[in-house]
Amino acid sequence: MQRIGVIGGGTMGNGIAQVFIQNGYDVTLVDIRQDILDGAIGAIKANLERQVKKGIISADDVQVVLMRVHPSLKLEALSTCDVVVEAATEDPKIKLPLFAGLDSLCKQECVLASNTSSISITSIAGATKRQDRVIGMHFFNPVPVMSLVEVIRGLATSDATFHSTMELAKKLGKTPVTVNDYPGFVSNRVLMPMINEAIYCLMEGVAEREAIDTVMKLGMNHPMGPLALADFIGLDVCLHIMEVLHTQLGDDKYRPCPLLRKMVAAGHLGKKSGRGFYDYGK
Repeated sequence: MQRIGVIGGGTMGNGIAQVFIQNGYDVTLVDIRQDILDGAIGAIKANLERQVKKGIISADDVQVVLMRVHPSLKLEALSTCDVVVEAATEDPKIKLPLFAGLDSLCKQECVLASNTSSISITSIAGATKRQDRVIGMHFFNPVPVMSLVEVIRGLATSDATFHSTMELAKKLGKTPVTVNDYPGFVSNRVLMPMINEAIYCLMEGVAEREAIDTVMKLGMNHPMGPLALADFIGLDVCLHIMEVLHTQLGDDKYRPCPLLRKMVAAGHLGKKSGRGFYDYGK
């Protein structure tokens, strides 16, 4: 597994590409927009330069590492990859056709991995004719910093695919954890209901936003309060995951808070839009 493909030049995609190239892998980074690819390369370079200032890497390493990433607007550029990690928009209407296309494009032995945070790996694999070689690799943001990777087996994922993916994650310096294919996996099945409940507390006037976040930071030793974390993740992403949990598990305890729906409808998506539970305009 030396030739790596990454689909999606956004925050997660460029972070995944960075950890691969920093660990000696050649990466083909694909997106449908040139401006996103340009932004991805710029973000990787900025992250590497921050590491230089911290003394983690030398200045000479920056250009050497950057030479390992090859941006492309064409999906066909992934045809020779050994592993493709998909980090496209969290929408099955996008992911399933994408995996069907990768299945016909990539070489037979190529492993197809998804960075999905909530969509069933079994359903993604079902769009292909190589269900044994489809797996979940759920990285966490910011990818270069966070050590955890949820490795999710679909119903038909082979032992060989699973073991090689676990080893690949370890070679990236990550800590892979085995998770079975259930809605939200482990991370978001636990995290998102907590965030959702914090939003209910705000909506019902239990406490102000700062108080809710302070209680969870000082009382539960969380590094970030749930409302600030929701802004960091993206309120649209939080809503989507809660809808997946609610629909697939069929339990009203996963019902998205009406305030969350209202904020997403208003376009208040958190840090990326400049406004969420907090104002980031300045």
